[in-house]
Amino acid sequence: MEPLIVMKGLSKKFKRDSVEIPVLRDINLKVFEGDFISLMGPSGSGKSTLLNIIAGIDRPTGGELQVLDADLLAMTEDQLATWRNHHVGFVFQHFNLIPVLTAFGNIELPLLLTSLNRRERQEHVQTALKLVGLTDRSEHYPRQLSGGQEQRVAIARAIVTDPTFILADEPTGDLDAESAAEVMEVLQGLNRQFNKTVLLVTHDPRAASYAKVRHYLDKGVLMEKPE
Repeated sequence: MEPLIVMKGLSKKFKRDSVEIPVLRDINLKVFEGDFISLMGPSGSGKSTLLNIIAGIDRPTGGELQVLDADLLAMTEDQLATWRNHHVGFVFQHFNLIPVLTAFGNIELPLLLTSLNRRERQEHVQTALKLVGLTDRSEHYPRQLSGGQEQRVAIARAIVTDPTFILADEPTGDLDAESAAEVMEVLQGLNRQFNKTVLLVTHDPRAASYAKVRHYLDKGVLMEKPE
């Protein structure tokens, strides 16, 4: 099986005045369809930067990156935006829901950029709501939902276009333990039942335990999760 994502010698540096600050160092990683990978590590270790590079939001300063056989480093910003809309479902720590839209309206947003008609969009949204267990909350506004429900709406919005992979950046960071478990069970279900590829960045060992493979980033160096 060919990997979905291949990184070879990937590095990232930021410039502060005349000083270069290394964030990622010589990252080598392959991600296959159906993988569920967690990335742990202290703040500032480069976890979110690595996720953003995979999504084409950020660019590395060295090395190679192939995602779905596409060279993201050769794409323009417009090409990257189109590619991202087709292939990436991004879940953030802060739910980023639009407060004046219902759960249905928030989930439908990515579909407005597609050629689907209204009926087709409705079918997609209802399917996404069912997958996250919120069919009875479609007309609720974010303020009427718990934090865990808001994050599940955000996951539904991320999967409504049927992306190739899901990138989750600290999705349980603002949640209590019970809500965090509900969110992780949704991600685990998407991985197990629908073979969705999931890359998870987290500080929480309990969230990381849902992954099939655990990696650890320390000062920009990637390694297997230490026991």
